[in-house]
Amino acid sequence: MTPVSPAARGAHRAVRLEDAVHALLERRLRRRGWDLTLIPYTGYGAPGWVRVMARVLLGRPDPPRRRAKKVRGWRSFATLPVKDAPVVIEAGGKRHEVQADRGGFVDTVVPADLEPGWTSVRLHSGDSEPVDAPVRIVDPQVRFGIISDIDDTVMVTALPRPMLAAWNTFVLDEHARASVAGMAVLYERLVTAHPGAPVLYLSTGAWNVAPTLSRFLSRHLYPAGPLLLTDWGPTTERWFRSGRDHKRASLARLAEEFPQIRWLLVGDDGQHDPEIYAEFAAQHPDSLAAVAIRRLSPTQAVLAGNLPAPAGETSRAAGPGGRRWLSAPDGAGLAHLLREARLL
Repeated sequence: MTPVSPAARGAHRAVRLEDAVHALLERRLRRRGWDLTLIPYTGYGAPGWVRVMARVLLGRPDPPRRRAKKVRGWRSFATLPVKDAPVVIEAGGKRHEVQADRGGFVDTVVPADLEPGWTSVRLHSGDSEPVDAPVRIVDPQVRFGIISDIDDTVMVTALPRPMLAAWNTFVLDEHARASVAGMAVLYERLVTAHPGAPVLYLSTGAWNVAPTLSRFLSRHLYPAGPLLLTDWGPTTERWFRSGRDHKRASLARLAEEFPQIRWLLVGDDGQHDPEIYAEFAAQHPDSLAAVAIRRLSPTQAVLAGNLPAPAGETSRAAGPGGRRWLSAPDGAGLAHLLREARLL
């Protein structure tokens, strides 16, 4: 029988069950030769500190012929997290030792003297090969940034509908995913108009698909930036994590970490982005430049479980605190409104 740690005894039964299953699987997979793998995620920071994100997993290395093929979504989940794994972070010439959580995740802030711009930190755990995690260090002089949703904002997925969500996540070839018209061009124009502006992609998607999403964004020429995703597993209080709470907490954290930046929040009207962004606008009015909502087509709105929005190409309104609230069906329409708002 798998022992239960004292910390887990008072946890939700889903956590205790998941820990027991993972412990059993880990022993068997190690005996079968599965290797420790460290997956780095893109981090961010400012001079003096950096947020480092990664995950420690057990995985079976794919043969070269399989690696050359297109990647199906389900392969991202054919791994097992390594609980409490020690991880060494080398950043700015200093060494920091941290520990992964019960899901194998490392999400920590370490002191580091790094210059503004793109750089990297080195990570390693146990016998795994050292890996470099890219990090974006934001210049303290920057006053504008972009926080963007992913599903149905930059990538057409119809994610809210459960069956389509499962298809897009586990089955669909990443090369078959479509980019929302005009959004990549819009983001590139925004970062050109605001030199040094950070771009962060905030989604309720699972960290397992981070490599797939990164390849999609790069292939469709979206500006590089950290992904802020979540873990779909249980918590100590409930069976599943709340995607809305994840977005709220991430937005509040960024407002606290970068108080000098006013953010352009980009989302869509198929999930809860307008509601979450309105709450952020009310709670952090000084951290908001504007809200840009990509309006779904009638068909997409129905797939997302909503009623179609009223007809109209573009619209603008005064949101909470008098901030600009812009809405259009694609990147070209949003670009027009952002030009009128003098943000582009």
